[in-house]
Amino acid sequence: MGRRRLPLPVRYLLACAGLLALYAVAPVRPEADPGLLVLRWSLTLFLVGAIALVIGREAVRQLRSPDAPIGALVVCVVAGLLLFALMDFGLAVNREGQFTGLDTRVDALYFALSTLLTVGFGDVSAQGQAARVLLIAQMAFNITAIAGAASLVTRRVAARAAKSDRHLRTRHGR
Repeated sequence: MGRRRLPLPVRYLLACAGLLALYAVAPVRPEADPGLLVLRWSLTLFLVGAIALVIGREAVRQLRSPDAPIGALVVCVVAGLLLFALMDFGLAVNREGQFTGLDTRVDALYFALSTLLTVGFGDVSAQGQAARVLLIAQMAFNITAIAGAASLVTRRVAARAAKSDRHLRTRHGR
């Protein structure tokens, strides 16, 4: 007898929860060794590129297959958000004075989310040049990868709702 698989929405929710757990425990500490710091930032930039590629692949899949599940795209958006929050936190830990009001992982996630949603409240801000460069990269990623994916998801949900509505009207003779 084969194993039963969890429904896709549950798997996507668990993936997001797992990413959040990884974000909470990922080691971030002041790094004295410049070589190790460069290695960590290189790995992080590689992950940003990988997430962008997967988001692009998922977007193409959505365009080609109207009934493809959108959950993987949502998981990628969450991964991008958490990765930038981790980068913000890592910079704050390793370069004092780069941010004001960014002292914890929660602060970093709050800042990354408020940047994504463009609702900055001013309580956390980029002060140093490195933080501003990181923020520019984050905004560029948000505009291209995440906003594009969000737009696609919104259109797909609206199209599915319209299709369902047409189906119900046809069934009930309206």
